[in-house]
Amino acid sequence: MANGHERPGDLATATGSTFNARISQLDAFESANRDKVSAEKDDSSSAALKSEDAISTVAGATPSSTSTEVFVPRRRFQRGRLFVRGSRKKVWVGSFREDHVQPDGSITRIRRSVVLGETARVSRRAALATLQPFLDRVNIAPPPLPKSGKSLLEAVADWRIHIAPNLKRSTVRAAESHLKQHIIPHLGTLRLSEFTVKVVQAFSTGLIPGRTRKTVENVLQTLFSILQTARRFGSAVRAVSRADIVLPNGGVSREVRFFDAEQVGKIVAAAKEPYSTMFAVLGMTGLRAGEMLGLKISDLDFTRKVIHVRRSIDSRTRQEQTPKSRGSASDVPMPGALEKRLVEFLRAGYRENSNGYLFANRNVNPYSIGKVTEYGLWPALKKLKIERAGLHAFRHAAASELLEQGAPLTVVQRQLRHRDARTTLQKYGHVVGDAQRRAVETLAENIERHTAVELEPSAEMEPSLA
Repeated sequence: MANGHERPGDLATATGSTFNARISQLDAFESANRDKVSAEKDDSSSAALKSEDAISTVAGATPSSTSTEVFVPRRRFQRGRLFVRGSRKKVWVGSFREDHVQPDGSITRIRRSVVLGETARVSRRAALATLQPFLDRVNIAPPPLPKSGKSLLEAVADWRIHIAPNLKRSTVRAAESHLKQHIIPHLGTLRLSEFTVKVVQAFSTGLIPGRTRKTVENVLQTLFSILQTARRFGSAVRAVSRADIVLPNGGVSREVRFFDAEQVGKIVAAAKEPYSTMFAVLGMTGLRAGEMLGLKISDLDFTRKVIHVRRSIDSRTRQEQTPKSRGSASDVPMPGALEKRLVEFLRAGYRENSNGYLFANRNVNPYSIGKVTEYGLWPALKKLKIERAGLHAFRHAAASELLEQGAPLTVVQRQLRHRDARTTLQKYGHVVGDAQRRAVETLAENIERHTAVELEPSAEMEPSLA
């Protein structure tokens, strides 16, 4: 009867043996108190019953019969309290106490009251009879068991202390956003043992409206990371994985904004230094913006004509961090055109700094992605009358141009340093390369060659004489 609402199914939850034992205890208690009750005077001025002491406070906890580690409040037989309320329109009111499970899993005893009828129409005896079913449900129904084990909030606290310090700042920032906006408001009070496939599926389904599939997957990744950490730390967590959750198909995806080779060339020519060299590095290598800003002089190998990608700059804190994935820390070729630009930039445009960054601002610190976009890219796009885009459009441009020229998918994957070729295919599968175009042209020519045979007109094709 939590929150004042009765649940008829409560009586059915008791097992046969427990139910019979409890009934026997109640019979013995009633027999011992029957003489005392019968001796009470029916004083209409005092509506309180002598048994109110039985419902005053929660007694000390006693072990539950179902587990040696779970404790429940000691149950007391209640006869309730009947009193009159109101001055002009007086009514009989019955009150009693019941156990209630709090969100933190503990059990508290709260007072309930119910209006039984007007005193002018209902006698005291009838009011007591109306109150009795409510008391029976409280006295006979088995007590609720307190929730045991850690809650998700406690697991999140452990994750923040032991796991988050070992992750990249950007990863922690994204995870904290997922926790604040989605996970804690909906699932924070649940116990770890309550995370079933049904619970996680319902949570995922509630996230879908108004959000992309990728966003939902990122939130689920944060949730499963915390649950996995709690399981490794010894908590009882059900085996629920991402494979158990059904999400809708990607549907119609948003159009990815990217440049073509001509636009990249014009942007490099229109931008001022050091932005011009920055955009040349992005467009000719396909590096991520943070990886480009994290380049140091020591990462440029002019002898082997390669660029070592070893670090990235966090977009918010401008602190060094590892690249996006383990496979992202790799070498990429340095084309001849880019080599000439870098040599010229080191001769005339390089700003000395103690950390050896290739691109350093006036404070000899790494540039931020936002500043490069706002003061370097957007002015050039406005000058060239090209639609606004972000720095990631250069990476899309490099991949698209490589595929357009017929480069194998595995080559594009290595250049972009994707862990799996399926990632490359998923992001750039819309690009129709020259090899695919030539194959389709050959197919069409073969079909067209066989259609050159002149066909005899059918009756439907013959012109009408009318």
